[in-house]
Amino acid sequence: MKEVFAMLLPHHCTLCPRACGADRAAGQRGFCGADDTLRVARAALHHWEEPCLSGDPDAATGSGTVFFCGCTLRCCYCQNFPISQGSVGKEITPERLAGIFLDLQNGGAKNLNLVTASQYLPWVTAALDIARAQGLALPVVYNTGGYETVEAVKALAGYVDIWLADYKYADSALAAELSAARDYPAVADAALRQMLVQTGVPVYDADGYLHKGVIVRHLALPGHVEDSKAVLRRLAALREETGVAFVPSLMSQFTPFYKAAEHGLGRRITTYEYRQVIDEAVRLGLTDGYMQEKSSAREEYTPPFDLEGV
Repeated sequence: MKEVFAMLLPHHCTLCPRACGADRAAGQRGFCGADDTLRVARAALHHWEEPCLSGDPDAATGSGTVFFCGCTLRCCYCQNFPISQGSVGKEITPERLAGIFLDLQNGGAKNLNLVTASQYLPWVTAALDIARAQGLALPVVYNTGGYETVEAVKALAGYVDIWLADYKYADSALAAELSAARDYPAVADAALRQMLVQTGVPVYDADGYLHKGVIVRHLALPGHVEDSKAVLRRLAALREETGVAFVPSLMSQFTPFYKAAEHGLGRRITTYEYRQVIDEAVRLGLTDGYMQEKSSAREEYTPPFDLEGV
């Protein structure tokens, strides 16, 4: 198994849209910070995803989240910055990752939620193959910032049941300033289009849990209402062009983490700003989903990256 897996490691990495070309098989780090090792920071039941994933926050179950280290984006306001930009995390093998998946299933998870896993795509698919051979039967959620290549989305066909994707920006200059990704709008648009046509319309079980489909998140940022409205217009256009419904999820939980204040994001979004975003979503008919309450902007909703479950 180890010899076969080694053949999957990229010598010239193009797993993400940056195509930085790092020889990760030789231990070179890519833009994402990852090298030839697999690093994970936390694996546990999470109760604060959308209700169709996590269910009742007071229940014993939840979404079985695995937080991967590193990231292909560099968002200045990242709430997970200790693992996306820092060194927090533990090196594990694909076999151990498969064991983590099975542990979450045995612990009552309603789904397997892979958070920021794109830089480890070969590791993740190998681990899923191992776990499925050993009885993994949970729907797989791919929790992504939306910065994916179409080829990566296609490679995950048959592995991913639910895409939980951000659509962060419509403006390239804003994407460049806040996430170091000027091409983000075009990349996210193409990736989401592929997710929709590949996955199809949302399918729920008898208890209201999502088993297949696409959830598209948009985090409204303070001072950038017009860009949020532009994102929503793009999403409405994608829905019309593909003919595939998705679950919109508008989020108000922005909190000025990390380097946010250095980029004019030193405050939370106001009720008036968020109301404008909601009104635009209603105007566009993007209402068959979730609109987060303003009270969700709380630091305690960010989990501790204490290597639990790893």
